Amino acid sequence: MKVNELNKAKIPVVKINKKLEEFKGKILFPNKLALANEMLLRVKLPPLETSK
Repeated sequence: MKVNELNKAKIPVVKINKKLEEFKGKILFPNKLALANEMLLRVKLPPLETSK
């Protein structure tokens, strides 16, 4: 495809690198994941507003 054809396309063109499959199901940053999970446990969500 030429650049003009890509710009006019309705569907995005994406090429996925097959080497990324080796990371599927692995936790890459366990320390950051633990910290994020801990923060999510302590966070308080705002109260839900009811529409009248």
